[in-house]
Amino acid sequence: MSFFTDKQTLDDLNITGRYKNNSITFLFDQVITTGGIRLLEHMFRQPLTDPAEINKRSDIFKRFTAYPSALPFSAEEFVVLEDYLGARGSLNRAEVIKNAISKKALQVVAQDEAYSLFNSGIISTIKLLIRFRDFIDTLETDEGLLREQLIALKDIFRLQKLQKVLNVPAAKELPLFKMIKYDYLLRCVLKKEMEKIIESIFQFDVYTAVAAVARDHHFCYATALPKARNVLNIQGLYHPTVEKAVGNTITLNQENNVLFLTGANMAGKSTLMKSMGIAVYLAHMGFPVAAEAMEFSVRDGLYTSINMSDNIGLGYSHFYAEVLRVKKVATDVAADKDLVVIFDELFKGTNVKDAYDATLAITEAFSENRNCFFMISTHITEVGEILRERCNNFRFTYLPTIMQGLRPRYTYRLTEGITMDRHGMTIIRNEGILDLLQVEAAPRTPGN
Repeated sequence: MSFFTDKQTLDDLNITGRYKNNSITFLFDQVITTGGIRLLEHMFRQPLTDPAEINKRSDIFKRFTAYPSALPFSAEEFVVLEDYLGARGSLNRAEVIKNAISKKALQVVAQDEAYSLFNSGIISTIKLLIRFRDFIDTLETDEGLLREQLIALKDIFRLQKLQKVLNVPAAKELPLFKMIKYDYLLRCVLKKEMEKIIESIFQFDVYTAVAAVARDHHFCYATALPKARNVLNIQGLYHPTVEKAVGNTITLNQENNVLFLTGANMAGKSTLMKSMGIAVYLAHMGFPVAAEAMEFSVRDGLYTSINMSDNIGLGYSHFYAEVLRVKKVATDVAADKDLVVIFDELFKGTNVKDAYDATLAITEAFSENRNCFFMISTHITEVGEILRERCNNFRFTYLPTIMQGLRPRYTYRLTEGITMDRHGMTIIRNEGILDLLQVEAAPRTPGN
């Protein structure tokens, strides 16, 4: 079973979209092959729920982070290899000969370029195969998780038929008979082996690209634990696309499975919640996360409600959209699914009294499922005081605001407790909005 989420969550966290500025996919999109792109997108679409598989994948990335490597060719060079090996060929030697002679004849008679292009395609492919063979030889086969893959690749490169192709002197152009021979071997006799090599290139493309991102951004690799351990510990958590971000520690378990977050506007609540959601998602992919250290029990899925909007087409108000969102999550929680749930300011689309009552009732009801982890923020701090009296499984935290005269300063440091910080009117006054509205109109003069 794969880790599940939905479009709202992916949009809230800005996960998908390799051409979308500041998306998490964009951040990791350092691959150079089309197959690498497809593999990377597949990993983003299907996070894992098996801790062994997660740890296996992250350990491979970790190996390439510790020992930097890069594919020994450019994207443009690889396209030549992929186009040549992927071109439709025949398993019949006679047809291979006929095709090559036909190209040669057209070159002589009509100065057609097909023969030269085909010839250079074979030569370029041979050069790149040699480079990839040498790249594989630099990787130690005693690396446990890569051992089987590396041994299989080295066995392919040791095949006598492939050796005949790779151990030939470099040339700008191959004679016709050699071109026929090498084409038949590469695209016909060794077709399956070439497919395995190309697939491995795609994989190593992703390995090296993800590792480079982790190394450049100083990300860490999370340790996945069995679901029954029921823990989520993240030290030094920060948002991966925010420069000079402040790190915070998040600790949740069965005894304290709800993090209740308060703080003034602009104190950093939404960014912290997005940081946690992104870390949970990437950790289930086996990818590096923006933190100093992380361990987590695998969950079934992740839901967020951060940037909810109305739906004019369906006639939904903002409040009703929030209600439907909560209902969706409640349905899965009631179905005994182990989730990570992140709610930013529940029911802000309704009046204060209804928001108070609904936030209190829904938060308390959700918290009874100890196998789910909840992160819930609100400006209605009175709800927190009631929950502190009623519930023993909450961790109450806030992001503080320090007033320097009339100017607020935000530490972005998570602090234990519930804050009563409310500085909205201070900010409004600092911007001079009330002064603008209270300016007396100039006296009218006759004729104006």
